[in-house]
Amino acid sequence: MEFGLFHEFQKSPDISEAEAFAQSFELVDAAEQWGLDAMWLAELHFAPDRSVLASPLILAAAIAQRTRRIKIGTAVQVLPLCHPLRLAEEAATVDQISDGRLIFGVGRSGFAHVYQAYGVPYDESRERFAETLEIVKRAWTEESFCYRGKHFCCEQVALVPKPRQKPWPPIRIAATSADTYAQIGALGHAIFVAARIGTLPELAPLVRNYREAYRAAGHGGAGEVYLRVPVYIAETEEQARREPEQSVMHLFRSIGERLEASATLSGARAIEQRAERGQRLQTVAYDDALRDKMIVGTPDQVVEKLRRLDEEIGLDGILAELNPGSLIPHALVMNALRLLCQEVMPRFR
Repeated sequence: MEFGLFHEFQKSPDISEAEAFAQSFELVDAAEQWGLDAMWLAELHFAPDRSVLASPLILAAAIAQRTRRIKIGTAVQVLPLCHPLRLAEEAATVDQISDGRLIFGVGRSGFAHVYQAYGVPYDESRERFAETLEIVKRAWTEESFCYRGKHFCCEQVALVPKPRQKPWPPIRIAATSADTYAQIGALGHAIFVAARIGTLPELAPLVRNYREAYRAAGHGGAGEVYLRVPVYIAETEEQARREPEQSVMHLFRSIGERLEASATLSGARAIEQRAERGQRLQTVAYDDALRDKMIVGTPDQVVEKLRRLDEEIGLDGILAELNPGSLIPHALVMNALRLLCQEVMPRFR
């Protein structure tokens, strides 16, 4: 099982932006030293009390220069907000300077307010996602190519550099709604799944849909599944429950508020469902979150919960979110990372 850290370069209200970068790079350095498999970078915009990670590929390049072993992934690069040719150039550059350590994780994002700020209609997100991914893949594999789509056109483009990894860096796609699981399976790419909005028990049938579509399309293997999930580890069960509570509840409240607000923006799909899910997140009880949305406990308890999830879903890896809500003190996050690397990971090798 691949173990990664899902990282937002968190910024709590009581620290500066410079301190947020410094603390985050300290986590990166520790992850490299302690043998973590992958560092996953979110893409967040206009969240001054939460994160400074607006440019994942720039930070991926910085991480590539201060590490030698750890894989560097985007989780996720929001494709509809990008120009595909610029994105292809920058991601290929990161793959080259990292000696082929980039994992290209992509998605659409479920929050329409960011699209509104960028001037991109949210109801075009699926079309733009599909066109951008196709252009990026062709730019990486063809000496020169032309493309004519609804949103992008290019003539005789010869993109350089090409990625170090052939035919391209591993591509993993985030499933943002139930109908996208089968679509991703048909494409033949690995999938990111998560339970922030839903629950962990809801994932098994959705993953089955993905793998059935993957096999039906004739792709080799079973299809790779990677779970992004809040994880918190401490020496005692009492600490593991108590220490992240304020931050976790802040996370679900804030996501719920943004989700409910996004349902009213022009172009948002499934308005009633978004509003209902947003309201539900704002009222979720902590015990319910611990049971259905997170992996929390001592190292032994976390190992047991991961093994049970692996049996139910079939996991190829996790993206552990060690500071859900951005309010957990840095020293405690560092300790959780140490326990993950030194006491949980070795039991899956």
